[in-house]
Amino acid sequence: MIHPSTELRFINHEIGYGVFATERIPKGTITWTLDKLDREFSPTELETLGEPYHQLLNRYCYRNNIGSFILCWDNGRYVNHSFRANCLSTAYDSEIAIRDIQPGEELTDDYGYLNLLTPFRARDEGARRKHVYPNDLLKYYKVWDKKLLSAFKHFSRVEQPLSTVMSPYVWERCLRVSGGQEDMDSIVSIYCDVSAVEAEPTLSRVSA
Repeated sequence: MIHPSTELRFINHEIGYGVFATERIPKGTITWTLDKLDREFSPTELETLGEPYHQLLNRYCYRNNIGSFILCWDNGRYVNHSFRANCLSTAYDSEIAIRDIQPGEELTDDYGYLNLLTPFRARDEGARRKHVYPNDLLKYYKVWDKKLLSAFKHFSRVEQPLSTVMSPYVWERCLRVSGGQEDMDSIVSIYCDVSAVEAEPTLSRVSA
């Protein structure tokens, strides 16, 4: 489920749609969390689906650490890639704002941690990275962990509209991480080891 203070907007014909903040979203706020309406497809199940399902899932799914493909039911599936993302995925089936997001600003992810099957060249943002690769998570998890740790320090001090959607167990763990009572699980734990997945589908995530 995407943060309630967001809306879908058309950007242009090249990018398509994106998710934008309608109010200020402070650093440390959960901006998206996995919920009961999101759909999970195993690689085998996904392969049994024909066109046009493959095209849709190719565009809108991300992959979890056991190789399943997750389709967000709401506007969360429209969050675009950026090498300068203001949201990062966590090891707790959620994403968090790693800096303040202002009203009218687009919410963005780094697709490098979405366990892509094939690389793609992203639009130029002036960043050193130009491509997103399937193993980016293994390359950059230490950098992302530092940003996540900084964001989690604010977790318990900001309003969390999605707290009732998160499981009580995950919520309490995040609170303990925020308060320093528990070490944060590294983002590397969401990496999918392709060699451990039995059936490899032909889908690949592309930038929206």
